[in-house]
Amino acid sequence: MGTSTERIIMEGPAIRTTLERLANEIITSTMEPGKLALVGIHTGGVFLARRLENLISRKLAISVPVGTLDITLYRDDWTRLHVQPMLRGTNLPFRIDDLELVLVDDVLYTGRTIRAALDALIDYGRPRRVQLAVLVDRGHRELPISGQFIGLALQTLADEKVNVLLNETNGIDRIVIEKPL
Repeated sequence: MGTSTERIIMEGPAIRTTLERLANEIITSTMEPGKLALVGIHTGGVFLARRLENLISRKLAISVPVGTLDITLYRDDWTRLHVQPMLRGTNLPFRIDDLELVLVDDVLYTGRTIRAALDALIDYGRPRRVQLAVLVDRGHRELPISGQFIGLALQTLADEKVNVLLNETNGIDRIVIEKPL
């Protein structure tokens, strides 16, 4: 007996096409390609940032640095968790000062993850500009945060869950909405 229903929203080929579009939008908006860097938010954002880096680097014929950001201790709810938070580590193998950073995440929801990511980034320096790329924007913002590069904007209900399954962790690329019964 299931406790929820799932609806597939997007699968592999459409996700690849969406990432191509996002890469093109990022390239178009970049004022100085040599100053562009991508920072993936653990965990889904890291895999998406690496995919975008591959697409952008091929199109621009330059290497675009990629970093990873663990926002666990910057979350405003981590002290309320009943378990010890799992730290994944931040890896920014470049100075972020004066760079055009694109934060990458899989789902934009309340905005709290992005707020935490911005707090974390500031501890590492002062970028020229920070923009946000997300595969899915599902609405329901609690903070005044918006993405500049949106793969798919979904109208969701508050009790629904948007799951982004990625080949790197799930063996399949798929976006699913899960609704409790």
